[in-house]
Amino acid sequence: MAEQWMVRVQDHEYGPVDTDTLLEWKAEGRLIRENEIRRVEADRWVPAGQFPEFFADEIPPPIPPPRRTLVQIIAESFRIYVRGFRLFLVLTLLTALPSFCAQLSAPTHDITSGTSLDPGAALAVLFSFAMLVLGLAMWPVFIAGIQIATTEVSAGRSLSIFDLLRRALAYWPRVAALCLYVYGSYLLWTLLPVVVILVIALGGPSLIGALLELVLLVFQVWITARLFRNFLFWQQFAVITGLDVTSSLRESRELGNSGGYLPWYSRPLWRGAVLASIWCAFALAVWLVSEWPTVQLYFEQITTQQDPQQLFQSLSAASAKSPGPLSIALGLVQIILRPWLGISFVVLFFDTTAGRKY
Repeated sequence: MAEQWMVRVQDHEYGPVDTDTLLEWKAEGRLIRENEIRRVEADRWVPAGQFPEFFADEIPPPIPPPRRTLVQIIAESFRIYVRGFRLFLVLTLLTALPSFCAQLSAPTHDITSGTSLDPGAALAVLFSFAMLVLGLAMWPVFIAGIQIATTEVSAGRSLSIFDLLRRALAYWPRVAALCLYVYGSYLLWTLLPVVVILVIALGGPSLIGALLELVLLVFQVWITARLFRNFLFWQQFAVITGLDVTSSLRESRELGNSGGYLPWYSRPLWRGAVLASIWCAFALAVWLVSEWPTVQLYFEQITTQQDPQQLFQSLSAASAKSPGPLSIALGLVQIILRPWLGISFVVLFFDTTAGRKY
């Protein structure tokens, strides 16, 4: 099939039309360089003058745009987050509310400890499980919505919540398939070395076993770094440029490995690693502040308690306590700020691909 295009002129959309029709419109003067066009399967609007298919004789020599510094990328991400706060909050609630309902409805005691199954507790377990599944099902909508909302807000275009959700849902099958592959790869190559290390450790202490464990740990770090590099921009290619699953993974790998001619701190890989590290450090700080009494108890018990069973019971009792106001407040802050990481990667993607066409 011939490529199909959409044309946008003063917020009015026309199409889909094929390439030959657009060439006729261009010859008639109905399509000018300033009109925005996109392929039907893509989501990003681009000025028609950037496509050599239609304006090859009028495209000036490309001028490399100035690259943002990492500080500018972070500042721009927060600016977009504040401007589109309403949209990003709705997307966050799609995954946060089911998770909250699952935790709230989970039984506080062991339902298998009695002689008969409590119907109320069993129903609570089923509801909690259903909320967990719903939260996982909403995750692809959250990912696609972040890409769409960031693109529209950064371009200064208005977007209703209904339109955002409608467009995000259209990407659910593609993003869900990529989520299974990407997160599944991380899970596999994280758990597999750990399982092998545990098997070696159960065999008893030995020099060879210790060396094998060290090699597996090094391999785990290396494979995780490779996965991070290859999967750096899969969300942006899947949604913003409208590529299919295979093409999104391929383009993400190529872009993640690009920039070899740049200083190391300007390469997309290292910029993405810094952005991810900032979020991980923030999440770790929130967890430490929230769980500090439990962490203190752990170190006290592990240095004074000789009985492993008593140690386990003490830690279990401390973990079972209801979270305090500070823990709840910090958890809410983390949930509300969750879209920032996705926004920052979209800004990094636009900065890295400036001057390219997809």
